[in-house]
Amino acid sequence: MKSEAEFDDARVSAAYRRTMSSGRARLAEVLGGQVEVESSGAWLTTSDGRRYLNAGGYGVFITGARHPAVVREVERQLHRHPIGTRIFLDPAAARAGELLASVTPPGLHRIHFSGSGTEAVEAAIKLARLNGRRRLVSMTGGYHGKTLGALSLTAKSTFQDPFRPLLPDVTHVPYGDAASLDAVLARHPGESCVIVEPVQGEAGVIVPPAGYLRAVRESCTRHGALLVIDEVQTGLGRLGRWWGVDAEEVRPDILLSGKALGGAVIPVAATVATEEVFAVLDRDPVLHTSTFSAAPIAMAAVCGAITAIRDDGLVSRAASLGRRLTADLTRILAGHLGHHPHEVRGAGLLIGAEFADPAMAADLFIALVGQDVVANLSLNSDHVVRFTPPATMTDSDVEFLVERFDRAARQVAERNPEYEVLTHA
Repeated sequence: MKSEAEFDDARVSAAYRRTMSSGRARLAEVLGGQVEVESSGAWLTTSDGRRYLNAGGYGVFITGARHPAVVREVERQLHRHPIGTRIFLDPAAARAGELLASVTPPGLHRIHFSGSGTEAVEAAIKLARLNGRRRLVSMTGGYHGKTLGALSLTAKSTFQDPFRPLLPDVTHVPYGDAASLDAVLARHPGESCVIVEPVQGEAGVIVPPAGYLRAVRESCTRHGALLVIDEVQTGLGRLGRWWGVDAEEVRPDILLSGKALGGAVIPVAATVATEEVFAVLDRDPVLHTSTFSAAPIAMAAVCGAITAIRDDGLVSRAASLGRRLTADLTRILAGHLGHHPHEVRGAGLLIGAEFADPAMAADLFIALVGQDVVANLSLNSDHVVRFTPPATMTDSDVEFLVERFDRAARQVAERNPEYEVLTHA
């Protein structure tokens, strides 16, 4: 078997085409065919030695890559007891549960750990059914994963249509429209479960109107619906608060966490419920299980991640960096592309730059890669470039990001003078 060092870039691409996803290999070639081999803090390194500031990663890297607190916990567990039997109890899981419960909203402390955000959503759907809520309501533009249950909630036909039929009795209502939600819930009192994001990341960083989450909570209470808040991307400091629901002091019945929960070292997610909602799983502990749920090495990563976020003050750091970056990106786009309709918006370190023309968003995304910055395009919105950089960025990292964003925006403007012409036509 060949070592990693023997797989040069061409061999890596060939291996993807032969054994994994040829489409993934083609997409990588559009961006230059880079092969990433190392990461640390806000930076990743490719096989040719080039360094990129990682302002992407789909929200995983709030602690940056290989944060010492996370690595220390994982290394210690790796050399002691990485995977358990699932027969006996495990101290790493107990500690991770207590740490996570110590930072979740009041009343949410019963936890099912899993390996990904979409698994956390599936657990929430099953908990809802066990609690008598078989009708699901999600929001237009929402993204909750691509396993079949979660996909039923992810309201985008591109992802759903090839896999129909999906779950029955699923309704999608406009995001930010509490009145529409209330009308749907009123038709089936005591039968529904609502799932909503505090800010819609994959829809293009859509921030709801003030008071929306509180109105959703009130509507769910009024009509006997369970409320699930999907904080897989927004939680653990990403929005400049521990959780997006904290802004309006809303307590859901179920809270979902993931992405950053594993400290950018081990994939892990969690479904966190109230005592009342979780009680059905207490009665039958094997009703919903997973071989790798609460695996000791993943639990070590959770402990390291929460410790790092708390001890390094990353929640407040995300808030201050987010304000600075949002202002800088707004200023830069106004200077270079001010004649083309655009908007910069977000909360904390979840920031989106939206353009009227999807081609401009793609152009900026590619230009940023050329300027050694990794960002993301949004899965449910092809005209938004999304930024989810680490809260561990230094001041020099931030200056680098702002300077390279300025260069990329200038290149887009210079390469596409017709944008301005079309705007005035």
